[in-house]
Amino acid sequence: MKAKLENVVKTPLPTKHGEFILHYYSNTLDHKEHIALVKGDVRDQEKVPVRIHSECFTGDVLGSLRCDCGEQLDMALNLINQKGLGVLIYLRQEGRGIGLLKKLQAYNLQDQGMDTVDANLHLGYQADEREYTIAALMLKDLNVKSISLITNNPEKIDGLTELGINVVERIPIEVKANPVNLGYLKTKANKMAHWLFQNPTKTD
Repeated sequence: MKAKLENVVKTPLPTKHGEFILHYYSNTLDHKEHIALVKGDVRDQEKVPVRIHSECFTGDVLGSLRCDCGEQLDMALNLINQKGLGVLIYLRQEGRGIGLLKKLQAYNLQDQGMDTVDANLHLGYQADEREYTIAALMLKDLNVKSISLITNNPEKIDGLTELGINVVERIPIEVKANPVNLGYLKTKANKMAHWLFQNPTKTD
């Protein structure tokens, strides 16, 4: 069955990162509450800065140091606000798509010596189960012609391109590692081919 998407509510949202229009979407694919924060008039625009951000309750809400998610969310919203144009899509696919419970179980496995990839595999999941059909449908609903994707993840670019989104360039979004998440970030770079640690002189 073909997924259907509906832009149900639009409302202004003033934030610490600037003023946005929040779009609430319903859909028939996963029935989750996905949203888009939109800055400026993105209709028919080229090279629109876009961040596809997957939910991370521990990082985005609680400020966990185990990942870089919360800092990436802040950086992306600041970048979009500074440019005066852009979209942040917030997808409800916690823990790279395995959900909060399994993510927390994976945390315990990591504390026993596994990395993030091995922990997911041990629990019976893929290293990354995220999917971007809903994000592509949202971008098409917003009539964005082409995007500058804010990401370090090559699979995200490939996934959106396969879904018909014209990704014309990438905007890096690398945050400074801390002692807790250094191993996590190295795993993303070494096992998942994320573009990280590519500038050895980078200090901030």
